Amino acid sequence: MSGPVAATIGFDDFMKVDVRIGQVVAVDPFPEARKPAWKLTIDFGPDIGVKKSSAQITVYYTRDQLLGRKVAAVVNFPPRQIGPFMSEVLTLGFPDAAGEVVLIGVDRDVPIGGRLF
Repeated sequence: MSGPVAATIGFDDFMKVDVRIGQVVAVDPFPEARKPAWKLTIDFGPDIGVKKSSAQITVYYTRDQLLGRKVAAVVNFPPRQIGPFMSEVLTLGFPDAAGEVVLIGVDRDVPIGGRLF
């Protein structure tokens, strides 16, 4: 799932993508999803608030492993309807060799709402 490098963009283009760190505060099953997924509720702090995300991360992450975990997400994409669920942010990860999602994490404690730069 790699592939060639995307087209070159300017720094201003990069800054248009707002990636923030949030903390998972609720994890619910999503049985209506075409592929196994969790419904995540993520707190991004007072400036952004609490947002919802559908994430196909059931292979490596249980509900208990996700609760309280900090995750990175794009917070300024428009909401996307996924079946009966409205996903408000895109939770970020990388594919492993089998194409399963491995979440992006931080190796130090950072405040929720912090922006990637």
